[in-house]
Amino acid sequence: MVPFRKMHGLGNDFVVVDARPAPLPLTPARIARLADRHRGIGCDQFITLEPGEGAADVFMRIHNPDGSEAGACGNATRCIASLVMAETGRDRVVVRTISGDLPSELLPDGTVRVDMGAPRLGWQEVPLAEALDTTELPLTVGPFSTPAACSMGNPHATFFVEDLDTAPWQEFGRQLEHHPLFPDRANIGFAQVIDPDHLRLAVWERGAGPTLACGSGACATLVNAHRRGFSGRRARIDLPGGTLQLEWRLDGHVLMAGPVATAFTGELDPLADAAAAAG
Repeated sequence: MVPFRKMHGLGNDFVVVDARPAPLPLTPARIARLADRHRGIGCDQFITLEPGEGAADVFMRIHNPDGSEAGACGNATRCIASLVMAETGRDRVVVRTISGDLPSELLPDGTVRVDMGAPRLGWQEVPLAEALDTTELPLTVGPFSTPAACSMGNPHATFFVEDLDTAPWQEFGRQLEHHPLFPDRANIGFAQVIDPDHLRLAVWERGAGPTLACGSGACATLVNAHRRGFSGRRARIDLPGGTLQLEWRLDGHVLMAGPVATAFTGELDPLADAAAAAG
């Protein structure tokens, strides 16, 4: 049995296991079973900690609940940064992902701020299936049209809506995630602009579906809203699970700050799917 920690940032929840002492026998199928909310522990992403190298204090490997690997997760980064800060007694650490290094710091109010790096705005960087201006894509599905797209280590498309409460975003989220324009699928954001410094956001996450919060999605939303002239470079973004503070600095980097929490701890069987098959 392997110890795990259940953490969340604004309700965006994660199962965290530590593979720094030794590799764990985890496969996509086993991760998917453990992430199942009815037959496993349940989570939006399954996080494995691995040894950090060079400037990184830890390597964070991210899997979606379907077992596929993700490149970035802002809420998970804050959670993992808080764990490493508690281990080391430091208030600044670097979390490495397959998409790059994410410097993180503990703020005086107890929240954690992460430098999510610079957005990638080219059509090949998102990526898209064809050469298009990512500021305003010629895409319409149901009542949603002309999203802006960028990559924050994973692909995002943001649709701007008049009223998030009445927009049928869950009905069309899965279809948009799998649209042929997004060869690697995409995280689909639905944003309502309240004021230039205040937005509301709901996200259909690639491989996970609707979640209470999405940190990289909030970063992409600020970037896309500013590119479209809807917001400034700083904004409060309200998600179903709570609020994040975002800033797109002039040097191109996006900063995201918000709370973290541990829900509970326990032990899991990393051979769960093998045991089920044998039974």
